[in-house]
Amino acid sequence: HGRTSLLDVVRETNVIAGEAGGITQHTGAYHVVVQEEKALTFLDTPGHEAFTAMRARGAEVTDLVILVVAADDAVMPQTVEAISHARNAKLAKVPIVVAINKVDLPTANVPKVKQDLLSQEVILEEFGGDVLSAEVSAKTGAGVDDLLEKVILQAEMLDLQAVPTGMARGTVVEAELDRGMGPVATVLVQSGELNVGDDFICGLQGGRVRALLAERGNTVEKAGPSIPVRILGLEGVPQAGDRLVEMEASRVREIVSRRQQLEREKDIRRRQKGTRLEDIFAAVQEQGQATLNLVIKGDTDGSLQALADSLERLGTPEVAVDVVHRGVGAINESDILLATTTRASVIGFHVRPDVKARNIAEKESVEIRLYSVIYEAVEDVKLALEGLLRPE
Repeated sequence: HGRTSLLDVVRETNVIAGEAGGITQHTGAYHVVVQEEKALTFLDTPGHEAFTAMRARGAEVTDLVILVVAADDAVMPQTVEAISHARNAKLAKVPIVVAINKVDLPTANVPKVKQDLLSQEVILEEFGGDVLSAEVSAKTGAGVDDLLEKVILQAEMLDLQAVPTGMARGTVVEAELDRGMGPVATVLVQSGELNVGDDFICGLQGGRVRALLAERGNTVEKAGPSIPVRILGLEGVPQAGDRLVEMEASRVREIVSRRQQLEREKDIRRRQKGTRLEDIFAAVQEQGQATLNLVIKGDTDGSLQALADSLERLGTPEVAVDVVHRGVGAINESDILLATTTRASVIGFHVRPDVKARNIAEKESVEIRLYSVIYEAVEDVKLALEGLLRPE
């Protein structure tokens, strides 16, 4: 619907040029100062249907949802889903501001979009409701100022407050393993102040803030509420959606070791024998039921979660899909060894196997498939489950 392009106009950069397949596959967090020094933080969550979990997480940490609908398009299933996420966010219903995009196109039909929204119980102001809307064009920049004005107006009406001092608390928006910097997490601070040198716990990982990076890569000394920062100094890659809590170093060590022990026990219970992609059809004919085990590696945790969820949903009465392991970073030796013991196939999303992993995979006949667009991976696994995919 042109959500990222619209954000590009606000930020005056070009994110979309770097997106595989023209769809956003990661959650971005951007801090933008608009009129009269009023600041907004945008979370750009992916619109493709596979990214349900990421949009749900986005709704959990936002105060206000901008719903972008293309004027030349009807309200899509993803739009309906985004509306329900906004309505079902944990703490309260998140108010919606509608941005009707692509109004510059000759095929644009704004009244139809408004009628479609009405059928989803999103009642715009002009129809007697309380939802603000703006007609915009990400291509020409028309109507963007009007949209931002309405967002700020809605925010002022909400009278949003946060505690700017004390121990920091926040949520991981995205996490990745960077080749030069190690584990890096994009965190949205929600209360308190996070400073360089602070100790914290984040899901199963502990750490000490070595450096804080703003979205354009410049270092900052501290981050307060609603400021997104990339944190260096983690011991491992956390999961998107994990809570970050600042605390004393002694307590961090104790809690992390306990959480990791519980996770290991859960992991042992989860691992079981399975089948590889090329054996699926034969196994179904032989037993009437088979399990396709998968080891998934990706560049960021959010897209990894979305891919795992999409693949697990493909399971049928004949074939169950089980993700035995998913992790951030390149496909390594231990991934292949795990795939060997669980008889799993390895899927790489925006990552490649290292030389050692590739050699072991050839020796052990472990299948590795690499993808850069999520729906191609989903389509391949779907074909494999139907017994239509020729083994490579």
